[in-house]
Amino acid sequence: MPIQRREFIAAIGTGALATTAGCAQSGESSGQTEAETEAESGGGGQPGVAGETLTLTTTTSTYDTGLLDEIHPDFEDMYGVSVDAVAQGTGAALESARNGDSDIVMVHARGLEDEFMRNGYGVNRRDLMFNDFVIVGPEDDPAGIQGMGSATEALTTIAESEAQFVSRGDNSGTHTKELNLWEAAGTEPGGDWYQETGTGMGEALNVANQQGAYTLSDRGTYISQRSEIDLVILVQGPIEDGPEILANPYGIMAVNPSVHDNANYDLAMAYIGWITSPGTQDAIANYQVNGEQLFFPEAVSEDPNFQQYVPEGWSSDSDE
Repeated sequence: MPIQRREFIAAIGTGALATTAGCAQSGESSGQTEAETEAESGGGGQPGVAGETLTLTTTTSTYDTGLLDEIHPDFEDMYGVSVDAVAQGTGAALESARNGDSDIVMVHARGLEDEFMRNGYGVNRRDLMFNDFVIVGPEDDPAGIQGMGSATEALTTIAESEAQFVSRGDNSGTHTKELNLWEAAGTEPGGDWYQETGTGMGEALNVANQQGAYTLSDRGTYISQRSEIDLVILVQGPIEDGPEILANPYGIMAVNPSVHDNANYDLAMAYIGWITSPGTQDAIANYQVNGEQLFFPEAVSEDPNFQQYVPEGWSSDSDE
């Protein structure tokens, strides 16, 4: 039985998801910019940004699943702007922002996000949504990992049997998670059985499918491609009662205009206000592929998690 969204959010430390947030809709919450308030209230007018383009660097999963194509027309129509969504692995998306080549970043590797924030490149980070990771492979499952309750045990078993494994190898959020799992398993992958593709998730799934190999995938991209490949889910993530270590939360950050004065901060903040508003969070929840929900919103909650705004472990009385 799938775990409930409320339980999963609590499990990853964000609090229960709520369907109402009057302050977010009315713009009464403190600290909002005018552009963010406009976005969350539905605005009326196009405040000083009409005709501009917002450059968003994002993970391949948000792009390949079709989510952004589904929700972006609402934002573009509301503000009379366009969104240029550049799909890259998380590491590349953050590097583009670090170089001043984007206005806003939507990624899913909290450790890399924290580094980006600590170094002053990002501001106003928000928790956005989540899904989870799954280990997929051929139906005949040569390593015998099907149904394992431990992702690290599954990877250790794959390594010991030297069954074919495809890694993205691209410093993406998924690749970062994979490396963390190998480290937690106490196993260093390598050898003829381990192949790094240096590609996005969709292509990595295709390669794994062609080779009858295992791979780690975010659930959303797997679902969006499932009808085109023969791979099956062998180890579930927490959405289907699998281990919490496979949780996959997404965050969004504006590029710091004090570092890159070409960053379109006003439009980036309007976008953050819009995508974290109840209406767009509902649109994310309602987006389906092949009858299945791909992403679960978590920006609006009854008990907001302060830690989302700052690097994990930071506090006001920190020595750092």
